[in-house]
Formats: sequence, structure tokens, C-alpha cells
Amino acid sequence: MDFALEPYEEAASSSWLICNTCGTQFPTADRSAVKTCYVCDDPRQYVPPTGQSFTTMADIRASGHVNEFDAYKHDDRVTSIHTVPRFAIGQRAILIRTPHGNILWDCITYLDAETIDKINKLGGLKAIVISHPHFYSSHIQWARAFQCPVYTSSEDLRWTTTPSAHRKPLTEIETDILPGVKAIKLGGHFPGSSVVLFDGRLFTADTLMATPAGIGKWDVDALGGKREKPPGLNSFSFLWSFPNSIPLPADEIHRMWGILKAYNFRSTHGILVGMDIEDEKIKDRVLESMKIQTRAMGNGYDRLI
Repeated sequence: MDFALEPYEEAASSSWLICNTCGTQFPTADRSAVKTCYVCDDPRQYVPPTGQSFTTMADIRASGHVNEFDAYKHDDRVTSIHTVPRFAIGQRAILIRTPHGNILWDCITYLDAETIDKINKLGGLKAIVISHPHFYSSHIQWARAFQCPVYTSSEDLRWTTTPSAHRKPLTEIETDILPGVKAIKLGGHFPGSSVVLFDGRLFTADTLMATPAGIGKWDVDALGGKREKPPGLNSFSFLWSFPNSIPLPADEIHRMWGILKAYNFRSTHGILVGMDIEDEKIKDRVLESMKIQTRAMGNGYDRLI
């Protein structure tokens, strides 16, 4: 390791405050010190009608939450980890097992001894990579528990809450995390929003948001007969704010494609369990979706090639 390892102090951190809406952990138990979550105060997020509220890791454990592990049916090297009952945003983390060690793509808030034990039995973690600030959650506690670095984009460091030597800023558009695993900064949703590419699989979180039309099964009809996917359906959307439905400008979508078009991939894996698309033509569907969105906004879809 090229940094000083920090202890995972489970007992102390279990009383730290956690935003109920986005799952971000703040390194204090003092409720008078944290009265609002600045992640949720940003116009990309929201505070619910019930108002701002906080919990703790200890309270989440006491409420009966558990983390479920679901192996991906098309590739047993890929395992989704998500908290049940759903907590905060409800995203999944994805464990990617490689010959050179395991990567955790994105992070969830809830961490317990059972989760640590399960991941260690699968080989532990060599690194954690997080797509964007909405999933920063309790990532420093995960990094300390597994004694590994956690990579976040340099552009988005101001959204972090806990200083740590375990955090490593991604400063380049492309970074090799391990042999065969690349973190790629596309921007869009946040300036440093990223994806990870492993063996033709693109892990997207909501940097590219898979849509219901994208996930839907269009190749058969109600009687089991073959059919073609109807024209004009998008597979992904590109938004500055997903909960508040604010789209990205066309120029930003063009810029993202200028980076992504250099890479080949045959599947995408999105924010939630089940948001997986297996299709040898999925890269074409990303481009098609970008054209559909920019055309709908009346801007330069013909510049996307």
C-alpha cells in the first residue's frame, strides 16, 4: 500500500449520523453539528416531504436490515449486493472478481460483520471505485474494513464527508484500477461521474441510466413468437438530476460520447438489481439513445457519430 492504513473502528462509527434520504454518513454522532445533508440540499437531490432526518449504522442494524448477495446469471464473476429492506436511494454495489483481485463497484451504506465475512470468503477487496457522490454513502468505513483504497473522481471530492488516506482521487479520464479493469470518467450527472469497464462489461450506475424500454424484453410477443424491437425506443437516459428530471444539455451528451465511443462493450449494468442489459449491439443502443434525447431537445443529434 502507498498510504497509511487506518483502523476500522466499528463501535465508534456505528453511532455516526447517516442521512435517511441519500445514505451519506457524517463522521460525528452530534446531532447539533449536522442538521442538514448538503448532498440532499444540492439541486440534483432532494429532501422528502417528511423533512431532513438522520439515523445511524447501529439503528439500521437494529431495524433488521441485511445485505443480500445475488450472483449475475450470465457471469458468476459479477455479484450484486443490496440492502433489504431498501434503505435510502436503494442502489446496489457490485462485486467484480478478477484474476488479480476483487473490485467493489459503487458502495452502499449498510455494512455489518456478515457482509465483511462474505466478501472476505470471496477473496476480499483490492479496491473500491465509486461512480459519483450520491453513492459515497459510508465508503471510508468499507475501505477501512477491507484495508483497501477507494477511488473517487477528483472533480467531486468536495462532496466527501470523512477525511481519509484510503481515498484516492481519479485525476485522468481513464485509470487502470487492476489489470483488465478501467475506471472511465464520462461526466454528465456530476463533473466526475464515472463508469467501470471489465471484460466487455460496462458498469454504469446512473452515469448512463437504463430505461424501462431498455431493459424490457422486446424480442418475443405474447404468444412466444419472434418480433423486432419497435423503432424509436430509447435504452438509456442522460440527466443532470434524476429525481428532479432535469436533462443534460446536448453539448454534454456529445462530450460524453466523444469519450465512450473509444471503448467496446457487450453489456451494461446499472444502478439497481435487474438493471442489466446483455446485447452485442448495446453500444449502438447507447448512441441511439443519445440521438433520441438530443433530438427531443431540438439540438444537434446529427453531430453524434
